[in-house]
Amino acid sequence: MSTSNDRIKVWTRIDLTFRASTKFNNPYADALVWVDLEGPDFSRRVYGFWNGGDEWVVRVLANAPGEWHWTSGSSPKDAGLSGQSGRFVAESWTAAELDANPNRRGMIGASANGRGLQYADGTPFFLLGDTWWSLPSFRFPLADKATATGTLGPQSTLNDYVAVRKAQGFNCVGLIAAQPAWANDGKPNSLQMDDGTWVRAAWKQPGTQSAKDMHNEGGRPFEFPGKVPGFEDVFPDMDRINPDYFKTLDRKIDYLNEQGMVPFIEISRRDSGQCWQKFHDWPESYARYVQYMIARYGAHITLLSPIHYDYYEQTIPAEDYNVPINLAIERYGKPPFGTMLTANPNPSTLVNFGTDSWIDLHQSGNVREHYTYWYLTEMFEAERKPAINGEPYYAGLHQLGEPYPLRVPPDSEDDRIYVRSGLYGSFLSGGLAGFIYGAEGIWQSDVEPESLHKMWDSFGWESGNQVQHLKTFATVEGQRYLELTPCTEMVVPNKTGPGYAYKGWSYCAATPDRSLIMLYFEADAPMEARLRGVRPGDRFLPRFFDPRNGNWHDPGEAISVPRNGVLPLPPRPDAMDWGLMLQRL
Repeated sequence: MSTSNDRIKVWTRIDLTFRASTKFNNPYADALVWVDLEGPDFSRRVYGFWNGGDEWVVRVLANAPGEWHWTSGSSPKDAGLSGQSGRFVAESWTAAELDANPNRRGMIGASANGRGLQYADGTPFFLLGDTWWSLPSFRFPLADKATATGTLGPQSTLNDYVAVRKAQGFNCVGLIAAQPAWANDGKPNSLQMDDGTWVRAAWKQPGTQSAKDMHNEGGRPFEFPGKVPGFEDVFPDMDRINPDYFKTLDRKIDYLNEQGMVPFIEISRRDSGQCWQKFHDWPESYARYVQYMIARYGAHITLLSPIHYDYYEQTIPAEDYNVPINLAIERYGKPPFGTMLTANPNPSTLVNFGTDSWIDLHQSGNVREHYTYWYLTEMFEAERKPAINGEPYYAGLHQLGEPYPLRVPPDSEDDRIYVRSGLYGSFLSGGLAGFIYGAEGIWQSDVEPESLHKMWDSFGWESGNQVQHLKTFATVEGQRYLELTPCTEMVVPNKTGPGYAYKGWSYCAATPDRSLIMLYFEADAPMEARLRGVRPGDRFLPRFFDPRNGNWHDPGEAISVPRNGVLPLPPRPDAMDWGLMLQRL
């Protein structure tokens, strides 16, 4: 971050601070501030946010070298907020500085062909994320930077967890910015009004029957008392923000960016939706919050989500969320510096929000078993947008539905097999932009003595270390993986195991000319498999990939397609899961 009005580096955030001369009753809702920012090939109105007291902040950056200038305005007009101006000069980073922190390359966007991700300067970005939904809370304490040792235990900090995951190749973490009604307040974790309206559907805090505490040193995200009758001390007033909570989150987002990590920020979880819509000025209230979060974090290197829509029960319909989200975009525009909009959905952003929506990065999410990887194929065929599996099987997951025998000991080989099914099955089904991992104990940030799995223990599970091998598999031919098209039906058989499972299935993706074919066989898939749809007489060089250690085996002997166009594939080394690449000679 920089507050300088002199010389800065590109993609470095500047906080322009203003002091209002007017006393607003509710500054968050009663006033709007902005700057009109001009620079090389850039002219945008950038909105700011109330930051407590009489302070307002507009966060800007330069996305190109050169001279930049700005002029402020406000509604209503205020002498301290309107009519201010300034300028700065932006310079490029050196090659060494770019290598030290890839976020200096700019915002994450779609690759040229719309299938993958890249930094603003065109450098490829293969997303490998972890699920830290509770990061804004006290459960991820931010320590002095010098203490980041990567040591795992009760004393671990956000710094340590970042060090562990960076060493394993992760470059993204997912978080939910606000859990407004969650607190270990002695009331049940799941609360409904007499008419069935959901007040909260929170995770249960281990050792209690109440909700998880999600405060940080700044307090909770919104102010109390709230507007929900009978629950004024549970559900806050969503029209009164607590800036101190978000200042704490600011420091964590800054730290992640400084470490080269890209936060995927979801602004609110869906269980707040029914009371928000029923007892507040909907869609205005939610649209205001969407814009607030874009203003607060749109000049960080992030991915932003207007709603964590991981489940369609206990909330309002997805189309009802579309209304305030679209209102915010129509009124204020999409994030000014190119931040992609996405969401953790159920089952997919395409199903939930439709085609031609505000979604820039498609996701499938909170649907676990391998039959659901198909949603990525559906999105691939529907729109040319990058896609990932954002919430697949969680390592150590003990809350599975059918069939119940799927529960396996955490960090066992079966547990890792399930994770790898999600990694490679999702990628070859169309999730070419990357993958977000999750683990029991981490996704809900368990730190209580009664927790089934402490989060610092889960960080040591081997499945997390194996996530990095997906990139090794995908990029064996550089960026050619972005040319792949899902075509699982080319490999036969491909579905010998049950749908609600992670074993027995096979996957395939190929370039349009079928000169490069990538396959993945889950554990227990048939040892004999064939590939159809290839040209008789073509010859391929096969090469197996071990997803346990990320090693490519030496190429085998060339194989030729017989006259019937059905190619018998070489048997994989054993009955475990394996990747396979076929290169046409």
